[in-house]
Order: sequence, then C-alpha cells, then structure tokens
Amino acid sequence: MGAEVNAELEHVRNYWANMKPNSPIYSFLLGDINIISATKGQITAHLKVLPVHFNSKKTLHGVVSACIMDWAGGMAIASTGLDNTGLSTDIHTTFVSTAKEGDLLEIESKASKVGASLAFTTIEIRHAGDREKVVAHGTHTKYIKR
Repeated sequence: MGAEVNAELEHVRNYWANMKPNSPIYSFLLGDINIISATKGQITAHLKVLPVHFNSKKTLHGVVSACIMDWAGGMAIASTGLDNTGLSTDIHTTFVSTAKEGDLLEIESKASKVGASLAFTTIEIRHAGDREKVVAHGTHTKYIKR
C-alpha cells in the first residue's frame, strides 16, 4: 500500500510467508492480512473483516482478536531481525469495541523489549483511519531461545 519496502518489512513479510503454510489457524483466520509497514520492533498490518471472523452476532469474534494478538506479537519480534519468535508465555486481550463485515482493521504491534530469553510486546487493533476507534488492545510475552 505504498509503503517503502525496507529491510525490516521484507524480513517480516518473508517470515510470515514461511510461517503461514505451517499454521492452519493463522492461514484460516489471517490468510488475507496485509503487513503494510515495519521498522525495528514495530509492525503495522491491515485485515478486512470477513464472515469467517464473525461471532453469532455477526461482529468480530473475540477469538479473532486474541489470535491477532498472538500473531502480531510474533511479527513485532520478527521485525527485530529474529528468525525464531519463540513460544507464548502470556497473552492478555482487552476487548474495547467491535467491528462488522467490511471494516478494515489496523493492527499495530510494538516489541517493547527483546531480551536474551523473553520478549514483551504491546498490540492495538483499531479501525483503520481512526486511531481513536480501538477494537482491542493487549500484551504478549514470548520465551525466545537465542
């Protein structure tokens, strides 16, 4: 989407391309996600809400938001240059509002610290084009083996 392809963005996109075929749940729920930018320790992605993302009320299911937290935390860690983003030790998701079919979500994930054995990330999911319209936010901690 017009973003300059820097080394971090190329690395994260390649990491995702290699991971996706090996992760049925990510392929199913996040197959159409578009990583639009990356810098060291931060990524931004877009995902259009589709019927596969619905709960029984035809709005964004909480499990999709939680899955995005898991995925985006790993991608922020990958943006630091790592080829292995580790194992989840803790994920928190706070549901703030919802989204409906056709809404474009913007996902922003930041690695606040990538240490020798643990990495800490924060993630926000919001409606694209409106930074104030937050859908969910959370944290994701991963054990990374260096």
